[in-house]
Amino acid sequence: MLPAPRLPSSPGVAVPTPGSPEKAAVRSMFDRIARRYDLLNRLLSVGTDVRWRRACVDLLELDRPARIFDLCTGTADLLVEALRRDAGHRGVGIDLSEQMLRIGAAKLSRRDLAGRAAVAAGDAEALPLASGCFDAATIGFGIRNVGDPVAALAEIRRVLRPGGRLVVLEFSLPRGWLGAIYRRYFRGVLPRIGALVSGDSAAYSYLPASVERFPTPEAFAALMEGAGFTSVRWRLLSGGIACLHRGERP
Repeated sequence: MLPAPRLPSSPGVAVPTPGSPEKAAVRSMFDRIARRYDLLNRLLSVGTDVRWRRACVDLLELDRPARIFDLCTGTADLLVEALRRDAGHRGVGIDLSEQMLRIGAAKLSRRDLAGRAAVAAGDAEALPLASGCFDAATIGFGIRNVGDPVAALAEIRRVLRPGGRLVVLEFSLPRGWLGAIYRRYFRGVLPRIGALVSGDSAAYSYLPASVERFPTPEAFAALMEGAGFTSVRWRLLSGGIACLHRGERP
C-alpha cells in the first residue's frame, strides 16, 4: 500500500488521513466546507456529478415503492434523486457532519420531500438502524471517507432486507492517456479551485489523495463480496473518473 501523502495543514484544522480517515477529522472537514459543497461539486465536475447520481439510482432498478437508505448522505443530493423517482419511496440519510445534514434537511423541505425522508447524524460503522428494514441502499462519494469500509458494508448488509440492493458511487482513476491528463487536473487544478472557492485548501487536497488511496474497482468488488454481498458487479463512468458498484443481500 502507498504511504499516506502529507497534506497542507493549518493550526487547529483537522484533516483526515487519506486511506485511513479518522471520524473526528472527517466530521470537522465536512462541517467546514458544507456551505460551498454543492457549488464545488457542480463546478469541479462541470455538472457531471448530477448524471452520475442519476446513474446510481437507475442501477437500483426500483420498480415499486421502496424504503431507501443513503449512507454518507451529505447534503442529500443522492437521497433527493432517489425519492423523486416515485412518490411512494421513503428514505433515511445518515452522515457524520451536522452542518451537511442541516443543508440536506433544508433541501428536502424545499422540494416538499421532508414528509417522506429524514436525515440524522450517525456512524457508518455502527448504524443506528434496525436490521432488515430497507429495500435499497446508496453511498455517493462517501465510502472512501470511512475508516473501516468493510465494517460499513457489513452494517449496510445488516439493515437491508434479503434481496435488498446496494449501489456505491465513488471516484476512481482512469488509465492510459486519459488517466495522465486527469491526474494533472486532479492533483494540480482541482485543489486550487477548491481552496479558492471553499477557503479550505486542506479539504480539497485530501480529496485527490483519498481517491488515490482507495481500492481499485476490482479490489472494492472483492470487499463487497467479503462483506456478504452477492451478484456484485461494477462499471466505470466517464472513462473511469467514477465507478458504480452494485450488490445484493442474499
